[in-house]
Amino acid sequence: MIPEKVAFLLVLVFFLIVFIQSGLDKILDYKGNLNFLKDLLKIYFSPTLIELALISVTILELTSGILCLIGIMNFLFNGSNFIGLIGLIVGSIALLVLLFGQRVSKNYDGAKTIAIYFILAIVGISFA
Repeated sequence: MIPEKVAFLLVLVFFLIVFIQSGLDKILDYKGNLNFLKDLLKIYFSPTLIELALISVTILELTSGILCLIGIMNFLFNGSNFIGLIGLIVGSIALLVLLFGQRVSKNYDGAKTIAIYFILAIVGISFA
């Protein structure tokens, strides 16, 4: 197996872990996450928009995590990287939504962390 394909698989595993954990956390502690976001973003967005964003990001994260899992299996058993690539693209969209919220709320440290994840996603996409 060539190094680019190993790197692609490792990036898929990374985002499988990140997005499944994050999505499940948002579901299991929905009220806590919603209250945190409302406090963070209340001067910028309406409560309804904040709740819609939380639901959207949760769906994007879980979808990405599941696609990364299926993509790993599909790559290992069929040699196809298509589903994993879609998983990374969906995850990148989730990261951009999160980045927007961090930048609007002037949480630049949080935005830096998301930028690092985004760079890794782009590296994974480039290795697909």
